[in-house]
Amino acid sequence: MIDYLPLRRINALYVEELRAAVNRVMDSGWYLHGEATRRFEEQYAAYIGTRHCVGCGNGLDALTLILRAYMELGVMAEGDEIIVPANTFIASILAITSNRLKPVFVEPCPDTLQIDDALIEQVVTPRTRAIMIVHLYGRCAYTSRIGDICRKYGLKLIEDNAQAHGCTFIPPFTSGLSPLKKTGSLGDAAGHSFYPGKNLGALGDAGAVTTGDSELAEVVRELGNYGSRCKYVHERQGRNSRIDELQAAVLSVKLRHLDDDNERRKEIASMYINEVKHPGILVPRCGRDSVWHIFPLLSPRRDELQHYLMEHGVGTQIHYPVPPHRQQCYIEYGALSMPVTERIAQEELSLPCHPAMTDEEAGMVVRLLNTFPE
Repeated sequence: MIDYLPLRRINALYVEELRAAVNRVMDSGWYLHGEATRRFEEQYAAYIGTRHCVGCGNGLDALTLILRAYMELGVMAEGDEIIVPANTFIASILAITSNRLKPVFVEPCPDTLQIDDALIEQVVTPRTRAIMIVHLYGRCAYTSRIGDICRKYGLKLIEDNAQAHGCTFIPPFTSGLSPLKKTGSLGDAAGHSFYPGKNLGALGDAGAVTTGDSELAEVVRELGNYGSRCKYVHERQGRNSRIDELQAAVLSVKLRHLDDDNERRKEIASMYINEVKHPGILVPRCGRDSVWHIFPLLSPRRDELQHYLMEHGVGTQIHYPVPPHRQQCYIEYGALSMPVTERIAQEELSLPCHPAMTDEEAGMVVRLLNTFPE
């Protein structure tokens, strides 16, 4: 059986380092807001290329805290609009609506499955305050055109980097004279999830905010600590959202391996891209700007294909079968026409693609896809 994402097998790649890191935290007797957290925040900020990293409870909290901090700073107010891709995971939308802000859905580009930058400017209004791009599937969603729109209208650029740890923005024509920037450092602030299945995954829930804005970072940290900078003094209505020492220590270990793990994901993805040849299966284009958190293919016979692969011992997943505007909790958006998003929801199938996967396993997946009955 080729499992879709065998976390135990993936963590076994560096199990001794993980055990040593966990034991150091246990032996320290300090389990929150300690040295392991400080060290990881510094390491991750340096890796991403931002001045600040603030650990928090999870990726949803990271996005929610960014928006809340902007509201506390007077940049946004209830009822303001945030432009967001229509085909994202629901957490992106929950962060917006939980702050009583309004999501404005934009269709993805069929070629990249990322937000279509050609459609963004037409939905900008006087109430628009930010564009939230989502580096979905591990592919960079940022484009120079999006940056230009933000500058033209004075909008904040917020990145949902939950699926793209280690991804780099590669401009269409790179001179090689300036350093390439990682996702999470391209906008004004970024939310990161370290859910166990992510490219940089903890052994439980964890998240972070990265930003170059010192004032924003301070307010995010304050809001995640009950709205307090000084113990028992609460200037803001905050929440409890923090990364614990065990998760921070685990993430420091995994961060050292992230680039190598992403390279292995790229090797597996390259096999799929170059070797899958079936008229009823559409694989992504090259994707040199992807770290392949998810390898998504599209097929109008998606459910048949998933059943066929499972019958032959290959696990897959579907991301995401019901788009946010079709969810019961967002029934007010149910009348929206989002044909590209809805087609993706009906046709997307995610293949196994992880650093512990062997060439033989990937080859078996390729052979099965190519022999899927037409």
